[in-house]
Amino acid sequence: MTHHTNDDHHRSASTKEHREIADALGPLTCAVVVVSDSRTAKTDHSGDVAVDLIRKAGHCLVGRELIKNDPAAIEEMFHSYTGERTNFLVFCGGTGLGKKDITVETIEPLLDKVLDGYGEAFRRYSWDEIGPAAIMSRAVGGTKLGTIVACTPGSSNALRLALEALLLPELKHLVREAN
Repeated sequence: MTHHTNDDHHRSASTKEHREIADALGPLTCAVVVVSDSRTAKTDHSGDVAVDLIRKAGHCLVGRELIKNDPAAIEEMFHSYTGERTNFLVFCGGTGLGKKDITVETIEPLLDKVLDGYGEAFRRYSWDEIGPAAIMSRAVGGTKLGTIVACTPGSSNALRLALEALLLPELKHLVREAN
């Protein structure tokens, strides 16, 4: 997996300053919601990956949920974890083209702001790994009441890409800007 470097000479001084300020935030509160009709607590490997990566990044997990592809359940989790309860909320699954894939349709209208760059970057990085199939990803992110919300495909590889390459390295900066 080849990704862009974090060389400071490619970034503006203001971005560097913002990151330095954001680093002072300390560990962030995070929650993971896996949306699936087929997974169980024993077979939820993507949830395991998300929890592991969040903890390895030094953040605090305040919730892990496994719910069905149901708009009411998705919306309930969204409202339960956004705002003061968490700084970061990730939904895994339900972002494909299938009829039951409704995470994006449920979450996107609830966001205060959409983070277009997250979905664009996710698809670009996915292209390096899976080629043209990357166009089927509907990864989307945004903010709600100061919480960073991301919707990722449900596979462990996709989740690892989203968290390791895009979200966790920039999470404190995202949270600082959203608040």
